[in-house]
Amino acid sequence: MIQEIKDFNRKFVEEKGYLRFATDKYPDKKIAIVTCMDTRLVELLPAALGLRNGDVKIIKNAGATIISPFDSTMRSLLIAVYELGVNEIMVIGHTGCGVQGMDAGEMLHLMKERGVSEEHITLMEHCGINLREWLHGFEDTDEAVRETVDVIARHPLMPPVGVNVQGFVMDSYTGELRQL
Repeated sequence: MIQEIKDFNRKFVEEKGYLRFATDKYPDKKIAIVTCMDTRLVELLPAALGLRNGDVKIIKNAGATIISPFDSTMRSLLIAVYELGVNEIMVIGHTGCGVQGMDAGEMLHLMKERGVSEEHITLMEHCGINLREWLHGFEDTDEAVRETVDVIARHPLMPPVGVNVQGFVMDSYTGELRQL
């Protein structure tokens, strides 16, 4: 499958398919969106929000959540605010998220089935990582979005004024956006 993608890419570049996407690194709408990596949102989210290439910064992760104030999503948001001129942040969860109800014990079981040794799991725990907490999903999408909005808005490195942070849940089928 990767070879097919590489072949398509070579043809895309040769035919200058990139020209219609040309923009710079600064988001035209000065908005960053934190959303889920769910495949249903890849095209649905920008289409449902009327977004074009160059309009916003989109940061995707499992569940559209920030589980630590020092994770890569929070770092990306700080860069977006201070280096790229972002002054609004949307956290967009979605219906039917795979992280909702995710069970850490099951994830650890699947890791072992795929060859991760007990020794490596124990090593992670000895390094201070509580895998059961780190791999645990959330129970309620609305609450997970609210918690992420709170982490962003109250982050000590986020400007105390001038950045509007709001939470939403998108219907994974229709694209309807519901504000929290």
